[in-house]
Amino acid sequence: MRKTINKLTIALLTAGLVGCGNTTYNSQTEVDTIAPGAPGEKPFWAYSGKTGIGTSYEAYKEGQYSNQAHTGEVSKVWFSIAKGMITETMFGLIHQAQLKDLQMVITGTDDEGKAFSVKESDVDALDISVDYLHKDSAGRPLSLAYKITSKDKLGRFVLEKHVFTDPDGQSLFVRSQINSSIKSPLQAYVSANPYINNNGVNDFANVTANGLVANEGDNYLTMQAKGGFAQASVGFTGKSDNLTSLMEQQKLAQSYTSTGETAGNVSLLGKLGEVNHSAQFDFVLSFGKSQAQSAKQAKQTLDKGYQAVLDAYNGGWETYLSQLTPLQRLTQFSADQGKLLHTSAMVLKAQEDKTYAGALIASLSNPWGDTVSAVEGSTGYKAVWVRDFYQVAMAFMAMGDVHTAKTAFEYLEKVQVKDSTPGNKGDTGWFLQKTHVDGELEWVGVQLDQTAMPIMLAWKLYQAEVLSEQELTYWYTKMLKPAADFLVHGGKAKILWNDTQITPPSTQQERWEEQNGYSPSTTAAVISGLVTASEIAKHSGDVAAAERYLEVAQQYDKQVEALMFTSEGVLKEQAQSQASDGRYFIRIGQDSDPNSNSKINSNNGREGMNKKAIIDGGFLELVRYGVRAADAPSILATLPEYEDESMVDNLRVKYSFTFDGVEGSFPGYRRYGNDGYGEDEVTGSNYAEGGQNTPGQRGRVWPFFTGERGHYEIAAASLSNSLSAQKVQNIKQTYVKGMELFANEGMMLPEQVWDNVGVNPKGYAFGEGTNSATPLAWTHAEYVKLVRSLADKQVWDHYPVVEQKLK
Repeated sequence: MRKTINKLTIALLTAGLVGCGNTTYNSQTEVDTIAPGAPGEKPFWAYSGKTGIGTSYEAYKEGQYSNQAHTGEVSKVWFSIAKGMITETMFGLIHQAQLKDLQMVITGTDDEGKAFSVKESDVDALDISVDYLHKDSAGRPLSLAYKITSKDKLGRFVLEKHVFTDPDGQSLFVRSQINSSIKSPLQAYVSANPYINNNGVNDFANVTANGLVANEGDNYLTMQAKGGFAQASVGFTGKSDNLTSLMEQQKLAQSYTSTGETAGNVSLLGKLGEVNHSAQFDFVLSFGKSQAQSAKQAKQTLDKGYQAVLDAYNGGWETYLSQLTPLQRLTQFSADQGKLLHTSAMVLKAQEDKTYAGALIASLSNPWGDTVSAVEGSTGYKAVWVRDFYQVAMAFMAMGDVHTAKTAFEYLEKVQVKDSTPGNKGDTGWFLQKTHVDGELEWVGVQLDQTAMPIMLAWKLYQAEVLSEQELTYWYTKMLKPAADFLVHGGKAKILWNDTQITPPSTQQERWEEQNGYSPSTTAAVISGLVTASEIAKHSGDVAAAERYLEVAQQYDKQVEALMFTSEGVLKEQAQSQASDGRYFIRIGQDSDPNSNSKINSNNGREGMNKKAIIDGGFLELVRYGVRAADAPSILATLPEYEDESMVDNLRVKYSFTFDGVEGSFPGYRRYGNDGYGEDEVTGSNYAEGGQNTPGQRGRVWPFFTGERGHYEIAAASLSNSLSAQKVQNIKQTYVKGMELFANEGMMLPEQVWDNVGVNPKGYAFGEGTNSATPLAWTHAEYVKLVRSLADKQVWDHYPVVEQKLK
């Protein structure tokens, strides 16, 4: 139970704020010191289309993060930026949000005597731009420190924020520079909406001598300004947070020192001070497991000062980039002088947890977050999917960071199903669908590609001499053999809700986690996983297993077309395809006859359809890994349907994009026909805003498919010895540049982009990232691998041993 604030406490709080260096703090009256309006408005997460993410670079010590490797402690603070605002900010584990958003509010009187207030969330009132604070002469970012400029559209002021973290502490540092063009002074405020411990309903807030504080249990956030706040108040969001009074009256209607004994959705508000033509304010958000710890972190960071903290932050990222020796060579194969390569390298490294080294998440975002309830904790995409994980680990190898790739591989043991996995009553060896970075179970479907990919990664690491023969044998016994055995025999998945018999190569879920059956992309990984498992078994002295794995891989290989390639397709009739001859790979089939008219399951509001009406790019994975040659008849037969833009929209996959001021068009692809994982094309609402199975939902174009298609072009040209300088240039200017153009202003690559289909209330530009998830690690990884493949003139993810053993 929290103690009631009395007159003495109020006096001490007031004195504390005065003591911080300001003398204009308005003391509260005895009556209204406890904020009314509990529990505040219903909490939601922030907009998911991030234009920046950041955290400090920390070096490993023997494959782990350790304070002993640093002058200070390992910083475990991550932040994101969306629409010019600081949004979800994490402390502790990478998914543990402590803040929904933070915004500045500027008030004043213009030269005509009219009072005004502008807050950063009023995006229609501001022209917002995002840039990097630290770049080289070619404009390549050298750290994840940001400069956010918000220009008042009426020309009254310009707000510039610099945002980064303290690499030797648990603080987010913000410098705000405000320049005014009007005669009268402006007033600057900062408002923060804490979501302590990853939810927005259980928080308390207080004004203290050491700043504004919010907490849930033993998790604390302190907001502290250099020199203190001129005024300070806490309240319940949307009820007593004072934002309404600031906007309407240009002042705090009533200051509150506490939210009292009732938890809720709370906000912190501090007046930074007056702006006479120009002013600069530094403030921090700091975190700790006690109020004293978070306050200490704030003081330490502010005492070091802006330049020292920024220099340390920049220096860490410069050190990391300097270790990536391939980057300089790869830059010439980018179309933007390496800008997105540098950004991608840092973005991928930034999306690793720092308690569980090697834990690589899918995205530092909550998809469509602004309509996703924050009443309960949610990881969103801030979690481990082994498939996305594999893509990122391979990208680390491609850009020269073998240490992170190896650490990531070793982490995978944590998310493999064992007898000791909580709640497991079935067979072992497969890898969990989705987990928290600490291994806590979240989703438990069986996706066979996620069981194959750790084996494939191990082989790549061994081939690159990152794993020694001894280490390979160790991991074969401990992790890889159980995985390979599951790919051979399958077994019973019996954990939480899941009670299913798995019989490979049929998977419970394919790479989009929505359908069961025979999938070309999943089967490509399963075959490649077993071939590489065979090689690893041989190196480990397990000859019998090596023979068995290869025999089963070859058996699955012979079934690919028989199970997944239709010769009686329906795209000509059902999709009005002008290119289809009825022969192509289907997306997935739930029976063993690709020519039957069986339907696949309904999903995301889309009714299930004849499986022969649904195609996707999964067949290209057969080429990528070496299961099929680029000129295999089944591959060549499917390309016309995949590329056909004449099909009806619901079943069409390819869309060509143009961008203002850029010559040419660039290919983009949806996941598959009849995809419902995206904004509603009828209402324009977010995915699942009206429920997960709303009929109008429509999945849109995913930029990493542009990379997958580019990889096929490299494979095809390499096969025919036609990867000439001109062909390299063509791939660079089509697929590499296409991916670069899909990046936003902060060079964050999205999950999905707007394809001009359906209503567009958010005003997305053609090819602009939507509110699904940005940055998506998989997209950045695919870009890095595409550039590396082009530079090497061979596909980075290719497994020559697979090609050799299947001949």
